[in-house]
Amino acid sequence: MIETAFTPWASLAGGVLIGVASTLLMLFAGRVMGATGVLAGAFQPASGQEFAWRAVLLAGMVTGPAVVWLISGEMPAIEVPVSTTALVIGGLIVGVGVTFGSGCTSGHGVCGMARLSPRSIVATVTFMAVTFVTVFIVRHLIGG
Repeated sequence: MIETAFTPWASLAGGVLIGVASTLLMLFAGRVMGATGVLAGAFQPASGQEFAWRAVLLAGMVTGPAVVWLISGEMPAIEVPVSTTALVIGGLIVGVGVTFGSGCTSGHGVCGMARLSPRSIVATVTFMAVTFVTVFIVRHLIGG
């Protein structure tokens, strides 16, 4: 049985940091902080400056656990409660969804909804509905 950890303060802090970062990126660079768009643009940047901000943002995403380790002296526990095969299949499904949905949860859910974009609101409602159904099926019908 998969146990869900309830971490309201850590989740709130993470949400605030994501909100502040996405607001600052929009304010100073006029860009939306959708993680998949940032990553894709790093492979084909329009300029050196375009690559630089993307590289810094991606480095910040990857080095988060090291920052926690420097502050607390302990690496955060990273648990992946599924097989590598399930992880790869899930990643491929997300990749297809990002392509067809023209964005990811961070681009639509954080930035698009904040701009009251109808397309992003529909996309986010769709993400959430599919997530609820998937979790229900996996936890209650399949018994994962």
